[in-house]
Amino acid sequence: MATIIPRNDTMISGTTGYRFHTVYILGISFISALGGYLFGFDFAVISGALPFLQQQFSLNAYWEGFATGSLALGAIAGCMVAGSIAEKYGRRPGLLLAAGIFTVSSLLMAVATGRDFFILSRFVAGIGVGMASMLSPMYIAEIAPAHLRGRMVAINQLTIVLGILITNLVNYGLRNSGDDAWRYMFGLGAVPAGLFFIGTLMLPESPRWLMKDGRPEKAAAVLKRIGGDDFAAASMRLIGQSLQPGEKTNYRAVFNSRMLPAVCAGIGLAVFQQLCGINVVFNYAPRIFESIGASQDDQLLQTVFIGGVNVVFTVLAMLLVDKVGRKPLMLAGAGVLAVLYVIVANLLATGSQTVAWFLLSAIAMYAMSLAPVTWVLISEIFPNSVRGAATTIAIICLWLAYFVLVFTFPVLFENAGYLSFYIYAGVCIAGFLFVYWKIRETKGKTLEELEGIMTKH
Repeated sequence: MATIIPRNDTMISGTTGYRFHTVYILGISFISALGGYLFGFDFAVISGALPFLQQQFSLNAYWEGFATGSLALGAIAGCMVAGSIAEKYGRRPGLLLAAGIFTVSSLLMAVATGRDFFILSRFVAGIGVGMASMLSPMYIAEIAPAHLRGRMVAINQLTIVLGILITNLVNYGLRNSGDDAWRYMFGLGAVPAGLFFIGTLMLPESPRWLMKDGRPEKAAAVLKRIGGDDFAAASMRLIGQSLQPGEKTNYRAVFNSRMLPAVCAGIGLAVFQQLCGINVVFNYAPRIFESIGASQDDQLLQTVFIGGVNVVFTVLAMLLVDKVGRKPLMLAGAGVLAVLYVIVANLLATGSQTVAWFLLSAIAMYAMSLAPVTWVLISEIFPNSVRGAATTIAIICLWLAYFVLVFTFPVLFENAGYLSFYIYAGVCIAGFLFVYWKIRETKGKTLEELEGIMTKH
């Protein structure tokens, strides 16, 4: 199956005039995005397991936050490892290593005999999450043609939310399996991790990395399989023009004056996506619903509803991201979340059960905007010559922000309760202003064309 786009030489290359092999593009995008599924698994499994872990390891608010946030600390280390591997050896070897780490860490968490061993194992899982969170969207963005790139990168977000939903369903199904139910919850992650490893063995290397590594023949072969001879020739020319002779990819180059606007935009987006606060609903839904008197069964059932809404509205985002554009979706998400958080805070203050509907609405808005679009933008806005290092920096900042969010929430909610959501509303207002003033639209443009836009702020 192929998509034929009518030839128009006045349009930018990568969007028109070529015969794209869409089944092949979808296939490699989905395989790479399995890293997102495992990201979703490790992200969500703690929510269902936390009530059991609190009893098993006698966790107070501090250790509850640290056990949850240790994933983020590992993810920071994973981003650093992934950045180095992605630049030296390619995107594919990094994805293979991430798959192996996912498998081992799932089994380690399942057999943990003490609090510290469990936290260390979750830190290891975070290394895999960090690698996948960086490499999967980067790989897809470098493979996909410009007119499909938003939807293809959003596939990674779709697999993340599918991972969250399926994990929540499994957790709910295991809730009455005894005191060791949490061990099964974590151990089952080894199954999709093994499938990810097998699938990654079949992926081609990124043509942009191959060009940068001095292997144009292999890059051309991949590009021909994606879009035919004409597309390969045009893409090779544009990629070659974007790679400056003698320019080295290092962290000093990332922060030079030409690159700095794009880097600051990426960091700002990454931090905002996390500090907007929605992930406390994903990770601490049982605690939030416990505060209004919900039973443990009802608490876990709410995580299933959250996962279902997350999937539905992520699919909607995939349909909109290349039509409506990145910036309008980000602005809508930030503005609506701010309003919803104020309503949630007021309902929590009164103990109203209707708060569930507004939390689900917040999840829906986030899934349709900030969640997928942030990953799309981070995968797009950095120049080819520094993409690996710049993406590493942005995603490290994302995971630092996630750690701050989930580590502080148990203590914050214990002491301030519903007022926590007023803080998140304020962050969303600040994020709205940041996106409005600092982010430019990127839909429909090649990665090479975006270099001229994002480095001219």
